[in-house]
Amino acid sequence: MPGVPDEFQRLWTPHRMAYIQAGPEVLRHDCPFCEAPRKSDEDGLIVVRGVTAYALLNLFPYNSGHLLVCPYRHIATYDQATEEEVAEIGALTQQGMRVLRQVSRCDGFNIGMNQGHVAGAGVDEHLHQHIVPRWASDANFFPIIAKTKALPQLLGDVRRAVADAWSA
Repeated sequence: MPGVPDEFQRLWTPHRMAYIQAGPEVLRHDCPFCEAPRKSDEDGLIVVRGVTAYALLNLFPYNSGHLLVCPYRHIATYDQATEEEVAEIGALTQQGMRVLRQVSRCDGFNIGMNQGHVAGAGVDEHLHQHIVPRWASDANFFPIIAKTKALPQLLGDVRRAVADAWSA
Protein backbone atom coordinates (compact mmCIF):
# COMPACT_ATOMS: atom_id res chain seq x y z
CA MET A 1 0.00 0.00 0.00
CA PRO A 2 1.53 3.37 -1.00
CA GLY A 3 2.77 5.54 1.85
CA VAL A 4 2.74 2.81 4.46
CA PRO A 5 6.12 2.56 6.18
CA ASP A 6 7.97 -0.74 5.91
CA GLU A 7 11.48 -1.99 6.65
CA PHE A 8 12.93 -0.93 3.28
CA GLN A 9 14.98 2.22 2.73
CA ARG A 10 14.45 3.72 -0.71
CA LEU A 11 16.79 5.91 -2.67
CA TRP A 12 14.82 7.81 -5.32
CA THR A 13 16.93 9.01 -8.25
CA PRO A 14 14.46 9.63 -11.09
CA HIS A 15 16.87 12.02 -12.86
CA ARG A 16 19.12 9.06 -13.73
CA MET A 17 16.43 7.34 -15.82
CA ALA A 18 17.28 9.54 -18.81
CA TYR A 19 20.86 8.23 -18.75
CA ILE A 20 19.80 4.62 -18.23
CA GLN A 21 17.34 4.72 -21.11
CA ALA A 22 19.81 6.46 -23.44
CA GLY A 23 22.26 3.58 -23.07
CA PRO A 24 25.98 3.49 -23.88
CA GLU A 25 25.36 4.19 -27.58
CA VAL A 26 24.95 7.91 -26.80
CA LEU A 27 28.60 8.18 -25.78
CA ARG A 28 29.73 6.29 -28.88
CA HIS A 29 28.07 8.64 -31.37
CA ASP A 30 28.41 12.11 -29.89
CA CYS A 31 31.15 13.41 -27.63
CA PRO A 32 29.35 14.77 -24.56
CA PHE A 33 32.15 17.29 -23.96
CA CYS A 34 31.83 18.68 -27.49
CA GLU A 35 28.03 18.72 -27.25
CA ALA A 36 27.73 20.39 -23.81
CA PRO A 37 29.03 23.85 -24.89
CA ARG A 38 26.49 23.89 -27.75
CA LYS A 39 23.67 23.72 -25.21
CA SER A 40 22.44 26.24 -22.68
CA ASP A 41 24.39 26.22 -19.42
CA GLU A 42 21.43 24.59 -17.67
CA ASP A 43 20.99 21.83 -20.25
CA GLY A 44 24.74 21.23 -20.55
CA LEU A 45 25.24 21.41 -16.75
CA ILE A 46 27.93 24.04 -17.39
CA VAL A 47 28.87 26.16 -14.40
CA VAL A 48 31.41 28.44 -16.11
CA ARG A 49 32.73 29.05 -19.63
CA GLY A 50 36.28 30.19 -20.12
CA VAL A 51 38.21 31.10 -23.27
CA THR A 52 39.79 27.69 -23.98
CA ALA A 53 38.10 25.49 -21.36
CA TYR A 54 34.95 25.20 -19.29
CA ALA A 55 33.65 23.46 -16.16
CA LEU A 56 30.50 21.37 -15.90
CA LEU A 57 28.90 18.90 -13.54
CA ASN A 58 29.48 15.21 -14.13
CA LEU A 59 26.33 13.42 -15.36
CA PHE A 60 27.43 10.36 -13.37
CA PRO A 61 28.82 11.97 -10.19
CA TYR A 62 30.79 10.16 -7.52
CA ASN A 63 29.63 12.84 -5.06
CA SER A 64 27.38 15.90 -5.21
CA GLY A 65 29.28 18.73 -6.85
CA HIS A 66 31.53 16.44 -8.92
CA LEU A 67 32.93 18.84 -11.53
CA LEU A 68 34.72 18.20 -14.80
CA VAL A 69 37.05 20.71 -16.44
CA CYS A 70 37.36 20.27 -20.22
CA PRO A 71 39.05 22.09 -23.06
CA TYR A 72 36.69 23.06 -25.86
CA ARG A 73 39.01 21.39 -28.35
CA HIS A 74 38.44 17.68 -28.89
CA ILE A 75 41.78 16.29 -27.73
CA ALA A 76 42.35 13.01 -25.93
CA THR A 77 45.32 13.55 -23.64
CA TYR A 78 46.93 16.23 -21.52
CA ASP A 79 50.12 16.33 -23.62
CA GLN A 80 48.04 17.46 -26.62
CA ALA A 81 46.79 20.56 -24.78
CA THR A 82 48.26 23.97 -25.57
CA GLU A 83 49.94 26.06 -22.87
CA GLU A 84 46.85 28.28 -22.81
CA GLU A 85 44.55 25.29 -22.30
CA VAL A 86 46.75 23.86 -19.56
CA ALA A 87 46.80 27.23 -17.77
CA GLU A 88 43.04 27.67 -17.99
CA ILE A 89 42.30 24.07 -16.95
CA GLY A 90 44.51 24.71 -13.91
CA ALA A 91 42.86 28.04 -13.10
CA LEU A 92 39.35 26.59 -13.47
CA THR A 93 40.35 23.67 -11.26
CA GLN A 94 41.61 26.00 -8.53
CA GLN A 95 38.49 28.17 -8.71
CA GLY A 96 36.28 25.09 -8.78
CA MET A 97 37.89 23.91 -5.54
CA ARG A 98 37.30 27.31 -3.91
CA VAL A 99 33.68 27.40 -5.04
CA LEU A 100 32.94 23.82 -3.98
CA ARG A 101 34.55 24.43 -0.59
CA GLN A 102 32.30 27.49 -0.13
CA VAL A 103 29.09 25.92 -1.48
CA SER A 104 29.35 22.41 -0.06
CA ARG A 105 31.73 22.82 2.89
CA CYS A 106 33.67 19.77 1.74
CA ASP A 107 36.70 18.54 3.69
CA GLY A 108 38.92 17.64 0.72
CA PHE A 109 39.08 16.71 -2.96
CA ASN A 110 40.03 13.97 -5.36
CA ILE A 111 41.45 15.57 -8.50
CA GLY A 112 42.62 13.64 -11.51
CA MET A 113 42.52 12.62 -15.14
CA ASN A 114 41.99 9.12 -16.48
CA GLN A 115 43.62 9.13 -19.91
CA GLY A 116 42.65 6.33 -22.23
CA HIS A 117 40.10 3.56 -21.88
CA VAL A 118 42.60 1.24 -20.22
CA ALA A 119 43.21 3.92 -17.55
CA GLY A 120 39.52 4.10 -16.69
CA ALA A 121 38.32 7.03 -18.80
CA GLY A 122 34.61 6.73 -19.54
CA VAL A 123 35.01 9.26 -22.35
CA ASP A 124 38.55 8.60 -23.50
CA GLU A 125 38.55 10.75 -26.63
CA HIS A 126 38.07 14.13 -24.92
CA LEU A 127 40.37 15.34 -22.17
CA HIS A 128 38.64 16.12 -18.88
CA GLN A 129 39.80 16.60 -15.31
CA HIS A 130 37.70 15.47 -12.35
CA ILE A 131 37.21 17.57 -9.22
CA VAL A 132 35.42 15.39 -6.68
CA PRO A 133 34.51 17.02 -3.36
CA ARG A 134 34.96 14.74 -0.35
CA TRP A 135 33.65 14.87 3.20
CA ALA A 136 34.92 13.05 6.27
CA SER A 137 31.53 11.35 6.49
CA ASP A 138 30.96 10.49 2.80
CA ALA A 139 32.35 6.97 2.89
CA ASN A 140 29.97 4.26 4.03
CA PHE A 141 28.92 0.72 3.14
CA PHE A 142 26.47 1.76 0.43
CA PRO A 143 28.86 1.90 -2.56
CA ILE A 144 30.74 -1.17 -1.40
CA ILE A 145 27.86 -3.50 -0.56
CA ALA A 146 24.99 -2.15 -2.66
CA LYS A 147 26.97 -0.67 -5.58
CA THR A 148 24.88 2.47 -5.03
CA LYS A 149 25.88 6.05 -4.32
CA ALA A 150 23.48 8.28 -2.42
CA LEU A 151 23.53 11.83 -3.79
CA PRO A 152 21.62 14.29 -1.64
CA GLN A 153 21.08 16.96 -4.32
CA LEU A 154 19.72 16.99 -7.86
CA LEU A 155 22.15 17.98 -10.63
CA GLY A 156 20.21 21.12 -11.59
CA ASP A 157 20.23 22.39 -8.00
CA VAL A 158 23.97 21.76 -7.66
CA ARG A 159 24.70 23.41 -11.03
CA ARG A 160 22.76 26.51 -10.03
CA ALA A 161 24.48 26.82 -6.63
CA VAL A 162 27.97 26.34 -8.07
CA ALA A 163 27.38 28.67 -11.03
CA ASP A 164 25.93 31.37 -8.74
CA ALA A 165 28.87 31.12 -6.34
CA TRP A 166 31.36 31.13 -9.23
CA SER A 167 30.12 34.43 -10.56
CA ALA A 168 29.91 36.02 -7.09
